Amino acid sequence: MQQLRKSSQVALRQLNIHSLNQMQEHTFACVGSGQDAVLLSPTGSGKTLAFLLPLIEQLDSKAEQVQLLILVPARELALQIEQVVKSLRTGLKVNCCYGGHAIRTEINNLKHPPAVLVGTPGRIADHLRRQSFDPSAIRLLVLDEFDKALDLGFQKEMKEIIGQLNGLQQRVLTSATTMEQIPEFVGLKEVEVLNYIEDEPTPEKLAVRGVRAEGRDKLAVFVRLISHLGNAPMLAFVNHREAADRISNHLTQQGVAHDVFHGGMKQEERERALLKFRNGSHHLLITTDLASRGLDIPEIKYVLHYHLPSKEDAYIHRNGRTARMHAEGVAYLIMAEDEQVPEYIKDTVCFDELAADLPLPALPEWQTIYLGSGKKDKINKVDIVGLFLKKGKLQKEELGLIDVLDHSAFVAVKRSKAKTLLQTLKNERIKGKKLKLEISR
Repeated sequence: MQQLRKSSQVALRQLNIHSLNQMQEHTFACVGSGQDAVLLSPTGSGKTLAFLLPLIEQLDSKAEQVQLLILVPARELALQIEQVVKSLRTGLKVNCCYGGHAIRTEINNLKHPPAVLVGTPGRIADHLRRQSFDPSAIRLLVLDEFDKALDLGFQKEMKEIIGQLNGLQQRVLTSATTMEQIPEFVGLKEVEVLNYIEDEPTPEKLAVRGVRAEGRDKLAVFVRLISHLGNAPMLAFVNHREAADRISNHLTQQGVAHDVFHGGMKQEERERALLKFRNGSHHLLITTDLASRGLDIPEIKYVLHYHLPSKEDAYIHRNGRTARMHAEGVAYLIMAEDEQVPEYIKDTVCFDELAADLPLPALPEWQTIYLGSGKKDKINKVDIVGLFLKKGKLQKEELGLIDVLDHSAFVAVKRSKAKTLLQTLKNERIKGKKLKLEISR
């Protein structure tokens, strides 16, 4: 860490990071020299810190203009990067812009321009058309998960945005897959490619297994499979939003705890699904490929392919959610009776026979409580811990993860204590305000 400025070293210590990995050190040296770079590295390898640290060191904290623009393909990734910038505690202002909520708040925020602007291509292009901010001072550009942005059809918007960045001096692209060709509109010059994908081995601890449906409808065998696997963390991938909703409706009727995550949901619904998955209030998330990379979710034990993707790289990214680092994981292929294993799957797939009368998964031990106050109401985690332990009479081990958002908070408590806690706290106040508490939807 000797090459990092003292401010970056302090920032990393605050994150309890004592050293950079090889990819991060290589990226820091390249990006820190001012060179254009293409960083190819798997999901979860620390790419965000790798490009943020050297770029932030180049920013002028006194200039009230946007200097660094980071374009990302998904709202969740934009929010994650915004949080990483804030956690570095550099004092630099950062704003996040994405579709799915009112643009007026973003326009008001941009009247006092941030040094770092993070956003999705569609929303940033919209702001430029509205002249919400002046792009003339943007010297640094990051196209994060660039391959995913192209797959999602953002080429037109990215070309439009880059065409207006006349003062651009450095470009950094990141991708979790090797790219054969980078479009000319990006404008890369004397680029250095940092490839940490080619030698990345397939996870040795990933087992690939399968189950067969009777006929074409996979729903019955899917329910038997999750009953067989129990309450371990698992992601079930489908190819279409409608399929996720259909499966979810069926599981809700059966009383199986789960949630859904796809691009057709409101932003607040997606955020709530992720935080409840992280805190253990449900162990099953039914999702499209939106959750295959770039999201802050915990280690997954099982990846279930309800639908198999058409391309091998999508299959690899899905499986990359499990068997990471030193953990073991299993990928299950859920296949119709006459469905063939795709050619891109080289593993020998062993098909399991499942009992027909398995009990449904038990409800998770945690349940999420919604609190209708957050950071903007001067509420923090310490306030919530004090309230739930002292006034709510919970034991420490009965209180789980706490997420405090701007105007709300979500608190995991032992399921057996949730209803009693709500009754105990119904007339309490926090920071002088009457509590709004309920079990989160």
